[in-house]
Amino acid sequence: MSTSDPNEPLPVMATQDAQGWAQHMTEFMAQTAGVTLNPSSTGPTFEACVGEKGEVAKDGRYTMSYAVYSPAPLDQHPEAVRKIRAMLEQQGFTIKGYRETVNGKVAALLDAFQPSGRYLVSVETTVTKELLLFQINTRCLMPPATPSATSS
Repeated sequence: MSTSDPNEPLPVMATQDAQGWAQHMTEFMAQTAGVTLNPSSTGPTFEACVGEKGEVAKDGRYTMSYAVYSPAPLDQHPEAVRKIRAMLEQQGFTIKGYRETVNGKVAALLDAFQPSGRYLVSVETTVTKELLLFQINTRCLMPPATPSATSS
């Protein structure tokens, strides 16, 4: 995703802080789009970071994928992604993928990359069509050092 220095230290963030930040970011995107998120559909997934050769460090580093849905009429999806795209571009995101329709049918998709934080945000029409999926995927993050983490 990036041509940054491979020896650059990883950002330090507790999993609960990462989840709170992702929740705030998805709420901001939904507010921009004029839709309401369904908080009961929220789901963070944390996974160990995997290196280029499949190696996994034992120091707790992780990636997070955070997803939440918004019920929204299908005909509102194109306008929603247009508004989110404009806001993200204004905030310095790089648009990696964008569409409003496929073969004349609504199938909204927006993928945007935040270069300085190196995370990806996505908004898309789901298979059920009446939902928008908001998703954030982080780069590898390091949890804060704790006595229990360093003593093992």
